[in-house]
This record gives sequence, structure tokens and C-alpha cells, in this order.
Amino acid sequence: MATRTLLVVTHSRSGSTAQLRDALLAGAAEGGGTSVATRSLAALEAGPDDVLAADAVVIATPTNFGSMAGLTKDFFERIWQPCIDVSAGKPFALVVKGSTDADGGLASVQKLVTGLRWRTVAEPLVVVGEVEQGHLDAAWELGATVAAGLAEALW
Repeated sequence: MATRTLLVVTHSRSGSTAQLRDALLAGAAEGGGTSVATRSLAALEAGPDDVLAADAVVIATPTNFGSMAGLTKDFFERIWQPCIDVSAGKPFALVVKGSTDADGGLASVQKLVTGLRWRTVAEPLVVVGEVEQGHLDAAWELGATVAAGLAEALW
């Protein structure tokens, strides 16, 4: 079977979301084995070609001012037109980190991926407050699950 690609798009200003991304990538490396290649890009660097070349996408974003981070929104604005008609069904998972609340970040990303018609393949990981070992373990598990699903061609 050909190698499949998992794209992880992240914005992290304080480093908390990056910690969760790193745990997710470690899980993906183990869960996907040699069948899955991971690409990790900052939200500002990722574009439509990256999304279209990926077999699945994970977005990791903080919640800022009751919504996803501005650079995550910028990512969606840049990929929207090139991807809207050709990426339907793209397997997708989400990590949202908030200081005191993450509901707005979660809802704002879910609204856009619904519009893109991406397929959610795992429950979103929502972390509020300080990142603890249990959150890192959950991020690892999410990465392993998505990558294993890709490796087994479940999505």
C-alpha cells in the first residue's frame, strides 16, 4: 500500500497548543508506522496545495477572543475557494486549547469544516486550562488513532 499523508496544521503563540501538537505527532508516528507520513505546518505556512495533497488533516488551534486563533482563520480563508469543491470527505480531526473556555474555538472550526464537507473521524480534543499529562496522553491517542485509520485505509 502506498504511503498516506497526515497534515497537521497548528497555531501556537504561547506554546501550549504546540505541546499538544507534539504529543499528537508522536502518537501518529507510532499509530501509522511506516504507512503514514506526517507533515506538520504552521497555520501561516499551510495552504491549499498542502490540504489537497494530504489524505487527512488535523487542525490544532488555541481559542482567542471566543473563536479560533486569527492565523487559523487565515488558513481557512486561504484554502476555502481552492478546496471547497474538491476536498469533500477529507478525514479531519481537531485539537482546541483554551485558557478559560474553548467553546467558541471549537464551534468556529466545526462550522468551517462542515462547510468544506470534511469528515470528522475522531472526537475533538478540547483542553481548557494548563496542559497536563492527561491532555498530552489524549493528544497522543488522537494522533495514533487518526494515523492508524489512515494506515488501515479506514478513511
